[in-house]
Amino acid sequence: MRTDQLIRTFVEYYEERGHRRITGSTLLPPPGDPVLFTTSGMHPLTPYLEGRPHPLGKRLVNVQRCLRTTDLDEVGDATHLTVFEMLGTWSLGDYGGPCSLDWGYGLLTEGLGIDPGLLHATVYAGDDRTGTGPDTDSLELWQGLGVPVELTVEDNWWPKSVDDDGGDGPVGPCGPDSEIFFWSGDGPPQSTPTRDDRWVEVWNHVTMTHRRHGNGSLVPLPQRNVDTGLGLERLAALLQGKPSVFECDVFDPWRRLVPPLWPLEEPGLRLVSDHLRSAVVVLGDGVRPSNTGRGYVLRRLVRRVLTVLWRQDASRSLGDLPEDLVRHTMDHFRQDVSPAEALRTLLDEEHRFARLLERGRTVLTRPRFQGPLSEEDFHYLHDTHGLPRDLVTSLREEYGRAELMS
Repeated sequence: MRTDQLIRTFVEYYEERGHRRITGSTLLPPPGDPVLFTTSGMHPLTPYLEGRPHPLGKRLVNVQRCLRTTDLDEVGDATHLTVFEMLGTWSLGDYGGPCSLDWGYGLLTEGLGIDPGLLHATVYAGDDRTGTGPDTDSLELWQGLGVPVELTVEDNWWPKSVDDDGGDGPVGPCGPDSEIFFWSGDGPPQSTPTRDDRWVEVWNHVTMTHRRHGNGSLVPLPQRNVDTGLGLERLAALLQGKPSVFECDVFDPWRRLVPPLWPLEEPGLRLVSDHLRSAVVVLGDGVRPSNTGRGYVLRRLVRRVLTVLWRQDASRSLGDLPEDLVRHTMDHFRQDVSPAEALRTLLDEEHRFARLLERGRTVLTRPRFQGPLSEEDFHYLHDTHGLPRDLVTSLREEYGRAELMS
């Protein structure tokens, strides 16, 4: 099933159950929001999860594009992307968690044809430290459906705490969740999701019961909500029998056009395709490169691409990227920025980065920077020469490799 069919099936299934489709917002959160980018489908709906009436009612469904910088170092594995789409549903003080899980199970098995024997669930076991009990309703629902269940504590409270010792987590709506996993291995399913990473998480159903305050305390919300999020590309890859998200249909143009242009090993191909695709989407949502905030995230994505490309061949250029590839990505995300304009911006960033690399290599040959660098050195290099820490580290690693080869 292609991703466009998956989206249509998902939305229509929930519309038949009284949900109204809301328009997914851009990657940019509302004014005044402290986060740089929208990281989940529920992010724009926080005021309604806290009690404000939504103009479209209590049952909602949408498709939301998201960006997570926390996953940058994991990009290249089978399941993580920087920019991705989240299929979401919400009950704003209406039906409860078991109903949501029952409908989710029905969509996966009947609507999408997934073998029930390939599913596993996890459920919140309760935590005496926070005074929250086990999620017995979800446990009983899964047991009634015959789906195996694993009970956990930290893994099934969303958002998770900052540390595993019950430390303060993000401020805002939170509660126990039940996650649905799909078996991706060969042969019959084995073990449980926390013990075998061939169980791939595809859908998270959160019962929003509390609001976490800055001191870590939990206060009951005025209404119980349900917030679910299903990763589109991740589920599409599984349904299409592909071993990674980079081989589902949304990446077909990238896998067709990038390798002839820049021959890369698979890890490099995945990173370059992900980061360039993400950069195009960020540009399409109106962000431009800068040294701070959202603009620096964009700049960092482009520089990571160029670092991979130039490691093998310094003559490679983003100016060679086909305009059709940029247009395909913008069309998929329903953006109306000119592909030619996006390519010009990427090429300008390439030239800027090349000049910065040249300056950095010159500065780092000075005797002061030959040994271990102190925090003072890093601050000096950044403030005086515009060399960020990650670039300095990369250049020193490059110098070290050259020394070994000489």
